[in-house]
Amino acid sequence: MPQYNKLVRDNIPEIIKATGKSFRTRILDPEEKKDMLQAKLQEELQEYLTASTDEAALEELADLLEVIDALAVVHGRTWQQLRQIQDAKRQHRGGFYQGIFLIDVDD
Repeated sequence: MPQYNKLVRDNIPEIIKATGKSFRTRILDPEEKKDMLQAKLQEELQEYLTASTDEAALEELADLLEVIDALAVVHGRTWQQLRQIQDAKRQHRGGFYQGIFLIDVDD
């Protein structure tokens, strides 16, 4: 039996069950959940960085968003509240759309 020992999406047990395979899972405590979500964030980021097509990159970005959404909840906020924080930062400091590369600043 393959060992995974990793955080999986909520519907994965039902998907496995539908194949007729047996499996074991457990529910993580809040601190473990946070740690595993952080590890999942790194995993998904690495998969995004190594994606070879735009379609694969977008799939990985979607996975990153899912993990970020769950982490927002771990930190006591909703996706909407996280987006409000993002919007406020964008209003104050801007986004990353223009590709501005800061070389240096004279003191």
